[in-house]
Amino acid sequence: MQSFYRRSTKLTETARKMKMQIWSSVVTVVLVEGKNLLPMDDNGFSDPYVKFRLGNEKYKSKFKPNTLNPRWLEQFDLRMYDDQTKCLELTVYDHDVAGKDDFMGRATIDLSNIKNEETHVIEQQLEDGAGMVKILLTISGTSGSETISDLANYTPNPREREEIVQNYGLLKSLSNLKDVGWLQVKVFKAQGLLSADIGGKSDPFCVVELVNSRLQTQTEYKTLNPQWNKIFTFNIKDLHSVLEVTVFDEDRDKKVEFLGKVGIPLLKIKPGERKWYALKDKKLIRKKKGKILIEMDIIFNHIKAAIRTVNPKEDKYMQAEQKFKISVMKRNINRVSQIVSSFVETGKFIQSCFDYESKPRSITAFIVYVMVVWNFELYMLPVTLLIIFIKNLIIAMVMDNFVKEPSSEDYVDDDEEEEEEDKEKEEKKSLKEKLQAIQEVCLQVQQTMDMIACLGERVKNTFNWSIPWLSTLAVIFLLLGAIICYLIPLRMLLLLWGINKFTKKLRSPNAIPNNEILDFLSRVPCDLELLQNREYRPENTINPVTAKKKAL
Repeated sequence: MQSFYRRSTKLTETARKMKMQIWSSVVTVVLVEGKNLLPMDDNGFSDPYVKFRLGNEKYKSKFKPNTLNPRWLEQFDLRMYDDQTKCLELTVYDHDVAGKDDFMGRATIDLSNIKNEETHVIEQQLEDGAGMVKILLTISGTSGSETISDLANYTPNPREREEIVQNYGLLKSLSNLKDVGWLQVKVFKAQGLLSADIGGKSDPFCVVELVNSRLQTQTEYKTLNPQWNKIFTFNIKDLHSVLEVTVFDEDRDKKVEFLGKVGIPLLKIKPGERKWYALKDKKLIRKKKGKILIEMDIIFNHIKAAIRTVNPKEDKYMQAEQKFKISVMKRNINRVSQIVSSFVETGKFIQSCFDYESKPRSITAFIVYVMVVWNFELYMLPVTLLIIFIKNLIIAMVMDNFVKEPSSEDYVDDDEEEEEEDKEKEEKKSLKEKLQAIQEVCLQVQQTMDMIACLGERVKNTFNWSIPWLSTLAVIFLLLGAIICYLIPLRMLLLLWGINKFTKKLRSPNAIPNNEILDFLSRVPCDLELLQNREYRPENTINPVTAKKKAL
């Protein structure tokens, strides 16, 4: 997250004066992509980049070589002041090494017409048919008690909540399938944050993200115990998303400084529960100093959520760039080895039955095999999987723990050493260019092994009831599958499946090809994600019952 912020290194006299002013809100722009831009080079392509300007604040994206449909995925934060223009200027240029950069197109967005505290997807057409630029735009971070996001202005309305509950009731299950639910987040305060400034204080603000929707609080200056008292609402498109709450220290001249983060899966939210969350590091693995007080309310439709589960996930635009690391490669090799070893052990067990290493076991296996083959019906496959689910559910209930969490030591990397190595590599550019091709191949191997390991872990966690909602959904699907397989002949099922697949593109030309099973498994967390979603106990948290006993 920290690498996505951009700050201008050169401050004009006007900018220095602006430092003394208090900004009224923050305009967050995520530059996603451009389409059908103008060709400016002899090869029929361009090297486009985008400049943003709001008042006296300017930012510039990286250029993308040889393309008319660039994909940037960069984020910029621009301050909005009450006495300045509310027009965001967007200008596209072609990068030219030899001479002056060529102008490609411009557009202006009137921010006074943009609704605050909401992320908007804007596909902005450039003037004179010069193409289109797609951005995500959010106006948040507003200060003052008059703002709509301030808790001082919020009055709970039970009638309004009842209307929301009715809107996501069973009778509305088949209307607007993309609108799965509603989430309300109240960010009250934080305590015991890290000091980021020389005086032992910080200027903290809080960013709340749900996939591509991003809102933030105002900045509280010179404090380690900020009180934001903000309330935000989000539309839920996928029930299996994770709400990310990050605390940063504001620095007006440099990049913002990370103070702590917490990831909260939507399925773990208890409506109306006000709770302290311990902050973690950037990777959500190790505990950091500080805690944050949050209250959430969630309403969703189970049927819509189930339908969305077997459809492709929404891509998150702003993600940390993956790099090749030896430690990550070793970890992925170990994860894949564990999966392979389980198959090898199963194969050895089957082979031992054929080799009569244990006569009772081999005779029993032979009898079971004959009986199964002689009486086999298609519906027995989902029934067998159901038996595995039930067995693991009983084990989990007996152990009183649905999730066996992986060890955090397996996922800890020495970030400081890696950052120093990265700086050395940047200084030795010639060596980096020689190794770039090798690194790209190694990165592909690392990502492929991670994908294989994650797939195996997701299957395991499905059967282990790591996420009870998803495992319950799988059980329901298997029950329906067993009934269908029992009532309908195999040839008819294959015929229906083939007709659906061959006619899907004709019925829905814009439909995205997908595999329902893989889409379902993509919602099941792998071991690393289970570890990231684990909650740590906040420091200095006093149990009210214990405090009362001590007082007595």
